Amino acid sequence: MSITIIIPRRGINDDGKGKKHALRKLITAAATEYVWLQDDDITPPPVTPDTNADLLILPLRMVGGSTLLERLQIAEYAALQQLTVIAAEHHHPVMCSGANLIVKRQQWLESWQDIHPEIPSGDDMFLLESFKRRKLRIDIIDNPDYTATVKAIPDWRTFLHQRMRWAGKAPHYTDRDIRFCGAAVLIANILQILFPPVLLVKFPLEYRLIKKRDASVSLLDALLLELIYPFYMAVCLVGGMFRRKW
Repeated sequence: MSITIIIPRRGINDDGKGKKHALRKLITAAATEYVWLQDDDITPPPVTPDTNADLLILPLRMVGGSTLLERLQIAEYAALQQLTVIAAEHHHPVMCSGANLIVKRQQWLESWQDIHPEIPSGDDMFLLESFKRRKLRIDIIDNPDYTATVKAIPDWRTFLHQRMRWAGKAPHYTDRDIRFCGAAVLIANILQILFPPVLLVKFPLEYRLIKKRDASVSLLDALLLELIYPFYMAVCLVGGMFRRKW
């Protein structure tokens, strides 16, 4: 499998137009069948996978943990990663990350308009939607050998800004699986606020997701995340809706 590693860097290869335009520039210039999309702040896996898929989702693991914020991020990230794996393995992918993603070069270029070049972020999720809509082959590899690591965000302001940016893209999603998953999470957290005993059912399920992905997460950190998550989600959703530019 011929592959080119693509690492978009802000201010270096985006011509001042943002990540999506940097990706298009670099992917257009690649001479291989596949491109391996990576963020510049990850530690890439040591092994290059082989695939026949049009899009291959690869795992990520968050590291850090010296502060409460970092530990909460690690717990949240573990849950999201496990949900990513489960959904993709059941042929209903709902998430992927452009920090560690392999895609056929030509298919990515053909999805250019679908990834909303007018929206500064969301290249990975809009690409996933496009590939699903076009009925292209989407696979996932859940193997430590292909896992990239990313550092937790060290400060609350940057963390909330990132999460609001993510939330701000939600209204643009059209895929049924993605919207259903988002609605289910939102409803579950609203129910937790209105009827706190829901936590007795919700927490064991989510704690199992977290521990299956990252056994280092403590029960206390997972429980604290569970308690504050509905309120944190509300802040991010409201903040995301009222941000004028992402």
